Amino acid sequence: MSVAAEPLVSADSVTFRLPDAEPGGHRALDGARLLPDLSLADTGLDFHGLDFDYADDAWQLTLDRPPVRRMEYRFQLRHLAGDLEEICDPGNPLRAPGAFGDKSVVEFPDYTAPAWLSAERVAGERLEVAERVTVWTPAAPDEPLPLLVAHDGPEYDRLAGLTGFLAALVAAGRLPRCRVALLAPGVRDEEYSADPYHSALLHQRVLPGLRDTFATTGPVVGMGASLGGLAMLHAQRALPSLFGGLFLQSASFLTEELDQQENGRFSKFAQVNAYVQQVLAEGTPAETVPTVLTCGLAEENLANNRQMAATLAKQGYPSRLVEVPDAHNYVGWRDAFDPALADLLRDVWEA
Repeated sequence: MSVAAEPLVSADSVTFRLPDAEPGGHRALDGARLLPDLSLADTGLDFHGLDFDYADDAWQLTLDRPPVRRMEYRFQLRHLAGDLEEICDPGNPLRAPGAFGDKSVVEFPDYTAPAWLSAERVAGERLEVAERVTVWTPAAPDEPLPLLVAHDGPEYDRLAGLTGFLAALVAAGRLPRCRVALLAPGVRDEEYSADPYHSALLHQRVLPGLRDTFATTGPVVGMGASLGGLAMLHAQRALPSLFGGLFLQSASFLTEELDQQENGRFSKFAQVNAYVQQVLAEGTPAETVPTVLTCGLAEENLANNRQMAATLAKQGYPSRLVEVPDAHNYVGWRDAFDPALADLLRDVWEA
């Protein structure tokens, strides 16, 4: 195959070109398709409309810009023998890390990476304090500091730079010195699907263990993305006083009405749906806490996050939903930290 070409990006479209001209006029591929990391239904894209056309010795596709400022994607190649292969775009050096491997990235002209990525940071260290619990701290354990607790914490740190964000904003004086507990999941789908045992574990072992090890001041804030966000809301509602604030990103508030695509492919769909329906039907819970939700404009969870945000506000939560021009990925979640997470932490810790 010939040398690949970089995508041609404009304010309202992107064109992909994959050269395919072998000696003698033969082609190496029978077809190619774009696999964008966004919800096709919610952006009006047709999966079959993402097939490349062959012209001028290359596979080509022009895509109207979805409602995002950056787009992660891969190519699906159909070889002459009929087998399929997924690859990153060989003509695009820009990559985004993810839980299931790297993806290629297109950045539209109005995308700007967060300034804190290159800002000065305070020093901190990571301490393994229990099985699946690591704490980042800029101070000795006996110095009282506010505490943030993150589901999927190691991935949040590795793929979204969570501790770097805190270190940069502390250095800039925009956040008080603080710690973050990075919680690694075990069997993620089991633990994070509104599981009472997991919430009890946070209440009876994880949070007490953290307070025994580190001097903590002020309310603890919980955060999580996708199922991790659902699990944080479940814990807060089941166990008042556990968390004094919530930061929920693209949380999986799945319902039969809005998320039938998950019924059958996600084993805990019925359990999650039952819990979400319970939350939607309840009145004001025993305790409401400041809550910020974020969700991408190009992801399947947008409708259920809008529904949950409206429900929490009706139930008395001081809450708001921040809609982000991205999809269901760690970089999109990272880009929402400032100012959404920063504002929430200051509101909770400085109240």
